[in-house]
Amino acid sequence: MRIVVIDGQGGGIGKSLVEQLKKKLPKEEILAIGVHSISTSNMLKAGADLGVTGENAIVYNCKNAKIITGPIGIIVANGLMGEITKEMAEAITASEAEKILIPVARCSVKVAGVQEMSVGKYVEQAVEMIKQRLEQEEMS
Repeated sequence: MRIVVIDGQGGGIGKSLVEQLKKKLPKEEILAIGVHSISTSNMLKAGADLGVTGENAIVYNCKNAKIITGPIGIIVANGLMGEITKEMAEAITASEAEKILIPVARCSVKVAGVQEMSVGKYVEQAVEMIKQRLEQEEMS
């Protein structure tokens, strides 16, 4: 199953996701998609199996993803301080993949009912959700 991790800016959240996913799910293929080369590079350094960069890479690869993860700003046009284009956000949200997103407030989107905690704790929760999702799929 292909897990797609998308991030921009410095790729810090994506890097944390990749590191933890590789620890807990070492056999799963992780595709890092950076909005730009810096974020892609940081996710590759964290252990992603493959890395690609840019708008077309997001549009193309979201079609075949089973799970997409990253900061919540990846589904918002002009999210991540303007790095996410309308086309990127549309491709991610239109994908049939399950989306497990990190709710960071830097994109002017707040999600009601989400407990305030550190980004690290959100990443841990996201990785656990991905692990549970994969276990459910194996059982069916």
